[in-house]
Amino acid sequence: MLAAVQPSPTLAEAYRAVRAHTAALAAPLSAEDAVLQSMPDASPVKWHLAHTTWFFETVILSRQPGYKPFDPRFAYLFNSYYEALGPRHPRPRRGLITRPGLDEIYAWRTHVDAAMARACEDQSLTGLIALGLHHEQQHQELILTDIKHAFFSNPLLPAYRETVPAAHAAAAADWLSIPGGVTAIGHDGPGFAFDNEGPRHQVLLRPFHIAARPVSNGEYRAFISDGGYRRPEFWLSDGWTKVQEEQWQAPLYWLKDDDGTESVFTLSGVRPLDPNAPVEHVSFYEACAYAAWAGARLPTEFEWEAAAPLFAHGEVWEWTRSSYDPYPGFKAFEGVAAEYNGKFMVGQLVLRGGSHATPPGHIRSTYRNFFPPHARWQFSGIRLAEDI
Repeated sequence: MLAAVQPSPTLAEAYRAVRAHTAALAAPLSAEDAVLQSMPDASPVKWHLAHTTWFFETVILSRQPGYKPFDPRFAYLFNSYYEALGPRHPRPRRGLITRPGLDEIYAWRTHVDAAMARACEDQSLTGLIALGLHHEQQHQELILTDIKHAFFSNPLLPAYRETVPAAHAAAAADWLSIPGGVTAIGHDGPGFAFDNEGPRHQVLLRPFHIAARPVSNGEYRAFISDGGYRRPEFWLSDGWTKVQEEQWQAPLYWLKDDDGTESVFTLSGVRPLDPNAPVEHVSFYEACAYAAWAGARLPTEFEWEAAAPLFAHGEVWEWTRSSYDPYPGFKAFEGVAAEYNGKFMVGQLVLRGGSHATPPGHIRSTYRNFFPPHARWQFSGIRLAEDI
């Protein structure tokens, strides 16, 4: 069953807040910016604005008596992967959807929002609406990851925003000791959770250490300086192949001037590399290679969740050594949402923790993010673990 949230008016207020935050994220962008698709794995911001609206219209409103779609053609243009809901425009070609224009997409959002104000009063829809809101929050993070990659592809390296994050203070590389034992894992209790976060179940953990903070840029730079990208002994076979094919020499968005000065491309433009900030935009392969070089390993997602109450998290998504598999007794959402997560449970690795791009209220210790091992454009970093 879908988890429910508080009934109207709280639900209506949450709906308005989430939709407003999406519009605020898109506000700094021109119409030209909003249509960019810099790679097949990314989507234009205009598409994110449209797809999240498509979700509410198709999954909820289209089943309400008397509702008339804004434009029936949009069902094909802005479906993502819901096979049961019909054909869709190919993902790698989303950047070619110059029409409808951005103004028409905003008009569609207004049309849907007016109808959703009434839908929020129907308590039988609270579970689906909650899913739609958390779905839109996922796309809010993707708006930032995707526009960052698009702007990095521009020779001018433009900034998405003027605000510059504060420098990080140095923090000791402490280890936390976790005794292990039988531990309950997964979501269980009030509040929203995706279907892949449950059911709650027991796992047996051996005693382990886990780092109190993520690996920093300065620590990762030492790995690079020690020839980390040139030494195959640290790399998984597929990872080493990827290093050779794509000539990786540093995390994505790291830059080096002719005089050796290091900098990094951020949402605030090109900035000096902060040695104390968590390293980000590394693949699972790079995370594993760094861990091997450091004489440690990545935590499993179960170790990470068991230890999460003891450390701060939420600056970078943290790779784990766990495949994205169903928990024992997993059941997908019912009805139209059945395709939401389960169909992707193959060939992916789990990340935990959230990032500075994750919207407020969307981080929880049971959240299971997942990406293929070569992915680097997400705000993904490293936390080390080791056996006791």
